[in-house]
Amino acid sequence: MIAAGEFRNGITFELDNQVFQIMEFQHVKPGKGAAFVRTRLKNVITGATVDRTFNPSDKMPKAHIDRRDMQYLYNDGELYHFMDAETFDQIPMNASTVGDTLKFVKENDTVKVLSFKGVVFGIEAATFVVLEIIETEPGFKGDTAQGATKPATVETGAVVKVPLFVESGEKIKIDTRTGEYLERA
Repeated sequence: MIAAGEFRNGITFELDNQVFQIMEFQHVKPGKGAAFVRTRLKNVITGATVDRTFNPSDKMPKAHIDRRDMQYLYNDGELYHFMDAETFDQIPMNASTVGDTLKFVKENDTVKVLSFKGVVFGIEAATFVVLEIIETEPGFKGDTAQGATKPATVETGAVVKVPLFVESGEKIKIDTRTGEYLERA
């Protein structure tokens, strides 16, 4: 059990037979009345977010999310196939379960498959990946305004905004949480 007064970002708990992860929290002590905890929660199964307030003494059962390393094998059009590196068991997942996460993942890369009580609900890619740029427009001399970017297609098919000096064939480092270019690799 976890008390609302002990909330921190990233903690998962059960509430109303659903599993929520704390995205943001704030302890509020108004001039009049009792203190409370204001939170923004994300339902880990559906992805929906909700704002909710709690009394600091409210207690909820912690939810244990199982994160297993699995290798992304291939996509056959309808299903995405993953393999457990230890047992070699293969798990197919549909596009709604995978979501947008695989846009920076190549075949044979390792991802974390997330499950709660044996039910798979999503995947997590590595936080940073290095991918090669397949196609981008050339940067022109004199085109050096601060913060100027251009679209670039990486080897997974995703489009990323990159600085003007980055060319096709270069490898770049990308933050998968935001989809932003970080640096040349």
